[in-house]
Amino acid sequence: MTNLVLLVLMFCGGIAIAVQPSINARLAQKVGALESSCISFAVGTLVLIAVVLSAGKGNLRAAAGTNWWEWTGGAFGAFFVTMTIFVVPRVGTAAAMSVVIAAQLTTGVLLDHYGAFGLRHVPFDLKRLLGCLFLFAGATLIARR
Repeated sequence: MTNLVLLVLMFCGGIAIAVQPSINARLAQKVGALESSCISFAVGTLVLIAVVLSAGKGNLRAAAGTNWWEWTGGAFGAFFVTMTIFVVPRVGTAAAMSVVIAAQLTTGVLLDHYGAFGLRHVPFDLKRLLGCLFLFAGATLIARR
């Protein structure tokens, strides 16, 4: 896949991340916050099982040879989804997402700088610092009432 296609897919992923908390919060009004989070992950699991069965090219058996911390992504995802279910109805989708985006990108800059988890090293520089500061400034403007 070209970088353009990958970036378009990530753009679509960003839309999904912005819409998901509102949908989950609406479901939570009817079934409860933790229950909504559980349903969200159950549906996501079913979708991924179908995708793996139809298009998967990996090796699920190799999971037995992984490090314990490589399994924590699901726990972080559950935490994120559950927090959005609690926060979005109280502060609004834009405020919640602006803080999430600022935190995600700032954390990404730090992870890149240290080459965390064995991934590519991208040094921290003044442009990245300014980008992070502008992100937090934007999040503050959006989150204020």
